[in-house]
Amino acid sequence: MSTNLSSSFPPAPPRPVTSRPAGTAGAPNPGGRPAPAKLRQDDGRLARGRRSRARIREAARSLFRERGFDQATLRAIAERAGMGASSIYRHVRSKEELLIEELSEMQEEAWSRFRSADDRARPTAERLREFFDVQHELLVADRDLTTIALRATTKTEARVARRVLQLHDRTIGLLMEILQHGRMKKQLAKDVDVLEVARVLFHVSNGARIPWANGMVNDDALRKSMHEAVELLFRGISAEPR
Repeated sequence: MSTNLSSSFPPAPPRPVTSRPAGTAGAPNPGGRPAPAKLRQDDGRLARGRRSRARIREAARSLFRERGFDQATLRAIAERAGMGASSIYRHVRSKEELLIEELSEMQEEAWSRFRSADDRARPTAERLREFFDVQHELLVADRDLTTIALRATTKTEARVARRVLQLHDRTIGLLMEILQHGRMKKQLAKDVDVLEVARVLFHVSNGARIPWANGMVNDDALRKSMHEAVELLFRGISAEPR
């Protein structure tokens, strides 16, 4: 005789259900422990951190110009920014970090402006002159910062020197990109090493800024010098008949 097991036992009484609003602190999780309280996506700390870092950068810029990079201590930057000497380390590790951040931002701005107006169909020499013009406008607008960067590379033992040289390598890479496109369009000789040409262009332009930084030439003379360097170089590497 078959036995219906389901009818042998009375149905279990329903378990009481305790409702809690979703996300309530202390709501039980599957392990039986209270769930941690949920934090707001933005409890104000991020905004305060951004404002503090902005104050630090502004203080650093002003002290770099007033005292020079070597004499502008992180303690002085903190004081100018209105915070304690120990508090600044929550936001930055060194004044070199602040200098590199300013230089990197300037570099990115130069390349962004160039790309926004660039016409890749133009001759390579014109594109190079345009890039140097855009870069020139930014560098002369912040003469003190540019001078600091130039002097930093003369002190090879300084921590900032290596970082500045890394930014130089990025600029060389950007110049090489323009030259590579020109070689693909057969505007350069086939055997031209675009990396070496980019290095030459960069070092010529950087060297032209040294007398400018020392007040020996003005802004217009510096710009003209860089244009003439491009023309001189292209007379030697252009694919067109001389």
